Amino acid sequence: MNSNINTAMGLNQWLMLITLSILWGGSFFFVEVALNDLPAFSIVAFRVVISAAVLWAVVFMLKLPIPKSMGIWAAFLVMGLLNNAVPFSLITWGQVQVSAGLASILNAAVPFFTVVVAGVLLPDEKVGPLKIIGVLIGFFGVAVMIGLPGAQTDYYVLAQFAILASGLSYAFATTYGRRFKRLGVHPIVLAGAQAITASLVMIPIALSVDGAPSLSAISLTSILALLGLGVVSTAIAYILFFKILESAGAVNVSLVTLLIPISAILLGVFILQERLEVIHLIGMGLIAIGLSFVDGRLWRSRLKL
Repeated sequence: MNSNINTAMGLNQWLMLITLSILWGGSFFFVEVALNDLPAFSIVAFRVVISAAVLWAVVFMLKLPIPKSMGIWAAFLVMGLLNNAVPFSLITWGQVQVSAGLASILNAAVPFFTVVVAGVLLPDEKVGPLKIIGVLIGFFGVAVMIGLPGAQTDYYVLAQFAILASGLSYAFATTYGRRFKRLGVHPIVLAGAQAITASLVMIPIALSVDGAPSLSAISLTSILALLGLGVVSTAIAYILFFKILESAGAVNVSLVTLLIPISAILLGVFILQERLEVIHLIGMGLIAIGLSFVDGRLWRSRLKL
């Protein structure tokens, strides 16, 4: 297995990244729908259990090798916590008080965290000036879409910090996840393993905090939202996530969170008939410029960096 990381992504990697942003952008919509009938931790538990069932069905269908080492399964548990249980819980809890659109925008802080974490911990992902400039421009674009401090008077500060904290968890997860390529773990096995370990963590938490859910009280709309959340926005999305991580590295794959607000807002416009504000267009433009700097090919020769 090739261990080289392509820090400048090719067309296929960009297409996978855009697809992933749409899948994850939909997760904020699915969570908002499911919150009508279920509390936060129960939603997270359903999400990881459904995704685990789908992913392990694929693993067994493809007859992929399953690691038996306790050390590797301990690493899977760390990934389950950092990449599923902790961030899913923080985001879903935050969405009880924060809208899906704002939650996706706050989540776009992930590349900023990942540049710092990966730059410190991974020797082959040292960050040059173009990446720093790009992430800062993109993060400024996210800030533009949020608005000035105090403008979001209806949202609680704690909920916003919870969603921002999820970004730090994702940053450590993408950095930590690089080790599985060296261990020869198939991306689908890794996605399934983190989902099953997250399920073992989230089921007792959901039962102790939320109690056993009343299935008869869950509407068909919420059931469909949970299926979309577990199958599309988690199982399929994480197969794609680990594929990009394997070839493009932690910093590049984290850029998906700069694209997620764009897809989340567009989904809101076309599905929920939400109005797209001028400030959103400005923010999306800044994010696009930031992504071009992080990719570097457009600017490297011009700026001689």
